[in-house]
Amino acid sequence: MEGLFITMEGPDGAGKTTVINQLIPLLQKHALVDIVSTREPGGSRIAEDIRKVILDVNNTEMDERTEAILYAAGRRQHLKDRILPNLEKGNIVFCDRFVDSSLVYQGVARGIGVEEVAELNRFATDGLSPSTTLYLDVPAEVGLERIHKARGNRQFDRLDQEGLSFHTMVREGYLELLKKYPERMVSIDATQTIEEVVNECFKVLVERYPNYFTR
Repeated sequence: MEGLFITMEGPDGAGKTTVINQLIPLLQKHALVDIVSTREPGGSRIAEDIRKVILDVNNTEMDERTEAILYAAGRRQHLKDRILPNLEKGNIVFCDRFVDSSLVYQGVARGIGVEEVAELNRFATDGLSPSTTLYLDVPAEVGLERIHKARGNRQFDRLDQEGLSFHTMVREGYLELLKKYPERMVSIDATQTIEEVVNECFKVLVERYPNYFTR
């Protein structure tokens, strides 16, 4: 059986990390193959080093194109180190963020251009795309409020310093991707309780992939 590549996306403050921490153990109880949970930026040794540079709060002068190239470079290394080897083994790879994040954060919010960022990432990934992307949707105002409330309990990175207009553009970028890729991307209302979001994500994957999960 071929491996299965699942990603989760969402604006900052959507609760992805909390959802993933509860969703993965639940999925593992029902999975017929191994599940590898990973993240971007990062996910492997070199890619994690690149992550530190990208998200360092002191690197405020980083150029937009430099940022986009670093994300693509980390993605390429992560792909070679973890994603592709596990897909080749027939495992399920569940990744917190992938190319969609670059399209909306750098392509839309940074103003580089979606197609320009897409072309860069096609080169980095050899065109690999997830089978399903779970998109956790939350209004920008709600996401920012959550970020500031959780400042003592979460890593506050360089992108968290951006204002409401930036995060509004990020969400608008995701909503456009949802229209473009309706079969791949599934929107989940992230203003619900964590339990409701986790259960909805679980239901989507189990129903879509009966060969990989038991009910």
